[in-house]
Amino acid sequence: MATEALGLPFEVGASSAWLIWILPFIAALIMPGVGKISKRSTGYVAVGFALMSALSAASLLPMALEAHEVHDQISWISSIGLKAGVLADPLSVIMANVVAWISFLIMIYSTGYMKGDKSITRFWFWMMFFIGSMQLIVLSDNLLQVFFGWEGVGLASYALISFWYRDKKKDHVGTEGRTVLGLLDYYSPTHAGMKAFIMTKVGDVMMIAGMLLIFLFAGTFGFRELMHDTAWATSMSAQGLLIPAFVLLFGGAIGKSAQFPLNEWLLEAMTGPTAVSALIHAATMVKAGVFLVMRLAPLVFALSAAGILADQFFEIILLVGATTALLLGLQGMVNSEIKKVLAYSTGSQIGYMMMVLGIAGLSEQFVNGFTAGFFHLISHAMFKASLFMAAGSLLHVVGSRFMTDMGGLRKHMKKTYAFMWAAGLGLMGAPFITTGFWSKDSIFGAVYTSGHEWAIPIFAIAVLTAIITAFYTTRMLGLVFYGSKSKHIQKMEEEGHHIHEAPLSMWVPYGILAVLTIAIGIIGLSFEVGLHELFTEYLEESFGIHSIHHEIENSILPGFLDGVNPVALAASLTAFGIGTGLGYVFYIGRWVDPVKFVNSNIFFYAIHKVILNRFYLNAIIYWCFVVAPLWISRGVFRYFEKTAIDYGMNSGLQKAVGWSAKVVQGTQTGVAQSYLFVFGAGLLFVVLILLI
Repeated sequence: MATEALGLPFEVGASSAWLIWILPFIAALIMPGVGKISKRSTGYVAVGFALMSALSAASLLPMALEAHEVHDQISWISSIGLKAGVLADPLSVIMANVVAWISFLIMIYSTGYMKGDKSITRFWFWMMFFIGSMQLIVLSDNLLQVFFGWEGVGLASYALISFWYRDKKKDHVGTEGRTVLGLLDYYSPTHAGMKAFIMTKVGDVMMIAGMLLIFLFAGTFGFRELMHDTAWATSMSAQGLLIPAFVLLFGGAIGKSAQFPLNEWLLEAMTGPTAVSALIHAATMVKAGVFLVMRLAPLVFALSAAGILADQFFEIILLVGATTALLLGLQGMVNSEIKKVLAYSTGSQIGYMMMVLGIAGLSEQFVNGFTAGFFHLISHAMFKASLFMAAGSLLHVVGSRFMTDMGGLRKHMKKTYAFMWAAGLGLMGAPFITTGFWSKDSIFGAVYTSGHEWAIPIFAIAVLTAIITAFYTTRMLGLVFYGSKSKHIQKMEEEGHHIHEAPLSMWVPYGILAVLTIAIGIIGLSFEVGLHELFTEYLEESFGIHSIHHEIENSILPGFLDGVNPVALAASLTAFGIGTGLGYVFYIGRWVDPVKFVNSNIFFYAIHKVILNRFYLNAIIYWCFVVAPLWISRGVFRYFEKTAIDYGMNSGLQKAVGWSAKVVQGTQTGVAQSYLFVFGAGLLFVVLILLI
C-alpha cells in the first residue's frame, strides 16, 4: 500500500474508503428524525451527505490513478476468522466516484422532481440507503460483505419501484387493456416492485450458493486472499466444481443487471419516480452485476493462465451479454413509453459490457476487453443518467409517459432539447465527439482482435446492436421534439396548462452530464489510452496478468487515431450512419410513415408484433411461474383441502367420532351386573389367547 508516497497517509486513505459507504447509511438513519423536524430539510441533508460521500471518493483518486491501493480490515466474525474490510484499488475507486458523483447530481435533481410529495422522507431514506448499499458492494474486500450490499440494493429497489404503492393508474406502466398470450401487459407499482424483488432473488440464491461453495474449499471470502493462495481452485477444478461455482456467482449478476433470461423485471421497474430510474440504471443496481463480473474476471483469468481452465465461465458471460444486447435493443425500437425505451436501452448496453468482458477472458489481451467494458460503464452512466432525468422533466411537464402524447417540444423546452440530443448522441455513438463513440469503438476493437473462434459472429451482433441503438434513440428524439404537437398537448394548452422548461434544480444536473458526455468525448481517445495504461499496471501488479505489447499497423488513419483498429472504426461510423439515417427518415424528416410501413407487409407486421410482445418471454415466464403454480395451488385447495381435509376431516371424521361416542355411550348402562359380565368375558378372552 504505497499511499505514503503520494503524501496521503494510509490512515487517511482508509478513513475515506470507509466513509464513502458509511455516510449514505448515516444519512438514511437520521432521515426520519430530520423529517419529523422539517420535511423540507430532508432534501438538504440528503444532498449534503451525498456530496460528502462524493468528496471522500474523490480524495482517493490521486492514489488510484497511480495504480496504488488501500486495503484496510477490522475483526468481524472471529469464530471463522472473517474480517470486514475495504479494498480501494483503481477499479473500485473509479467506480465509487462514478456512483458517488452521479448519485449526487440525481439527489439535486430529486429536490425539484419530488417537491411537494407527501412521502418525501421515505423517499430520501431509501435513496440514501440505496447509495450506501451500492458503495458497500464497490468497496468491500470480500464476497460476504458484498452480499450484504447486494441485498441492500435489492431491498431499496423494491421499496423505490413500489414507492407510489397506492397503485394509481397514472403510475402504472404498459398500455391499459393490452394483453399478450391472454395476460395483461399492464402493471402497478406494487406488482412491479414485487416482480423485481422475486426475479432478482433467483440470481441472489445462485450467488450465495456459489459463494458458499468457494468458502467450503478456500475457507475465506476475501478477494485478495483468494488470489494469494489458489490451492482451493485446484481442488475445486479437480472435482468439477470450479466452473459451476463461478457460474452461480454470475447468476447473481444476471439477476441484478437484468440480463437474459432474468431481464424482464427491469421494464416494469419504471413505475418508480424517474429519479429512482436514473439511479438504478446509471449508478446502482444494474451496474452492480457488471462490477461483480469485473471484480471476478481478473481472478478467473489469472487462474486460467495458471493452468486451471475456466474458459466456460467467460463463454457463458459472452453469450448472455450478446443475447441480451440484441434482444433488448430490438424491443427498444417499437415501444411507445419513453422510460421503457430507456430501460430496454440500459439492458442492451449492459449486455455490451458483459459481452466484452466475456471476450476479454477468451483472448490473450485481457486488458483490452476489460478496459473497454469499464470505459463503456463510465460512458453509459453519464449519458443514461442524463437521458432519464431529462425524460423525467418531460413527464413532469407533459403528464404522460407515452411519446405519442408529446411532439413538437423543442420550441418550448430548448434546454432539455439540447441536453437530450447531447446525451442521445452519446448513446448513439456519434463519431469523435462523444464518450459513447469511443467506448463502443473500444468494444468493437476488443471483440474483433480477440482471435477467438466466435469473434466475427459476436462482432456482427455488436455492430447490429449499435445500428439498432442509433435508430431507437433517433426515434425517441424525433417523437418527442419534432413534428406537430400531439392531441394531448393541444388539449392541455386549451385547458390553460403552459408547456415550459423544467426548473433549474432539474435541468442543471442532466445538463452537466450531457456536457460531460461531449467534453470527455472530445478527448475520448486520450481518456481511453489513460484508462488502458492504468488497468494494464493494475492487472499486472494485482493479478499477474501481463499485457502483450504490439503496434497496430495503421497507415491509412490520421496520426491522432494511431492504435485504433480500422475495421472497428469503420464499423462504428457505419453503424451510426445507418441507424441515425433510418431514424431520421421515419421520425424526424418523416418522409415515410412507420405505421404504414409496418402494415404494408405481413412479414414486417409479424416481426413488429413479436418484438412488441417482448418475444413472448415475459408472458411465458408468467404462465410457467405464476399462472400455472396458482392454478395448481387452487386445484389443491379445491380438491384436496376442501374435499379431503375440510369434508373428510371436518365432516367425515366428525361423524365417525360421533357414531363411536354413541356406541360407547350405549355401553354405559349404570347396572353393576352388566359391568361384571363384560369384565368376566374380557378376562375369559385373555385366558383363551394365552392358552392357545
